[in-house]
Amino acid sequence: MKNIFSCIFVLIIFVQYSSYCQNVNVTDWINLNKYAKSNESLGLPSADERRIVFMGNSITESWAVIDSSFFKGNGYIDRGISGQTSSQMLLRFRQDVIDLKPAVVVILAGINDIAENDGPIALKDILGNIISMAQLAQGNNIKVIISSVLPAYDFPWHHGLKPAEKIIKLNSMIKSYCDKNNISYVDYYSKMVDERNGLDKKYTKDGVHPTYAGYRIMDPLVWEAIEKVPAAK
Repeated sequence: MKNIFSCIFVLIIFVQYSSYCQNVNVTDWINLNKYAKSNESLGLPSADERRIVFMGNSITESWAVIDSSFFKGNGYIDRGISGQTSSQMLLRFRQDVIDLKPAVVVILAGINDIAENDGPIALKDILGNIISMAQLAQGNNIKVIISSVLPAYDFPWHHGLKPAEKIIKLNSMIKSYCDKNNISYVDYYSKMVDERNGLDKKYTKDGVHPTYAGYRIMDPLVWEAIEKVPAAK
């Protein structure tokens, strides 16, 4: 019986790790191929189009699937890739954001860095990657919105990292940067956190990824931030 439970546990861990690795290709670590055809077919925005691109990880990628009406109804473009760290997002930022010529980019990054998907990384370096994306956008006349990292008490694919306090600190660093540089900051964290500083079970099944109920909390927060961004001159 003990061996059976051991095998089941190993299988669960394998499935979780496989979920993270599903978009990772040893020859395309940053997964430029994922959206290459979509980007090409999308083309440049029309003269009257106010294009909005969401850059992120699985939380962003799943958003357009689980809460598809929010994206389709507003014409938002999803460029999230499951499992990605801020380093990977930064490396594909030109292809998946800048070259699409959006008016606004919404950046949601950091949780997979804290989960050490690519190994340990200092919070200041996570922030540095987010700042670099913001500066690249601004240098190309793209308005920037930076999102808080969602709360998490533990990671089902990497237990024991105690991420809660790291997320609080990183969010404080992100908000401070946004405040100092007049960048819009969207605070999902305070609306979705529970008493353990994890993601409230009302909004998640695995403690990390939002369900439809979770995305419905996020929708109006980011929509309001987008609507407040002034049009480019």
